[in-house]
Amino acid sequence: QLEFVESGGGSVQPGGSLRLSCAASGSIFRIRAMGWHRQAPGNERELVATITTSDDSDSIHYTDSVKGRFTISRGNAKNTVYLQMNSLKPEDTAVYYCYADTDPARSWGQGTQVTVSS
Repeated sequence: QLEFVESGGGSVQPGGSLRLSCAASGSIFRIRAMGWHRQAPGNERELVATITTSDDSDSIHYTDSVKGRFTISRGNAKNTVYLQMNSLKPEDTAVYYCYADTDPARSWGQGTQVTVSS
């Protein structure tokens, strides 16, 4: 089981911005990718963004609803990623869960609440 340090969640007005950060540690296996899923009350968990972390050539994917508004990037520290969220909408309100992929398993952080409302 990996340990995750997640931060950056909070409450903002529509159109505002937040930046999430996630650092994973404690893996004896190589982490291949990291990113975020989110889950709103009454909804299934869905992919938000993912990025490879195994080399210097990033492979990035976003769900359609956040394209053009969210940007995922790798940090300078190993196994650290950031999610810059701009032009936030009420529909973005959810618990955001950081994850890390290794060959045998996917591990999840505890999640951080993002609330977008007026």
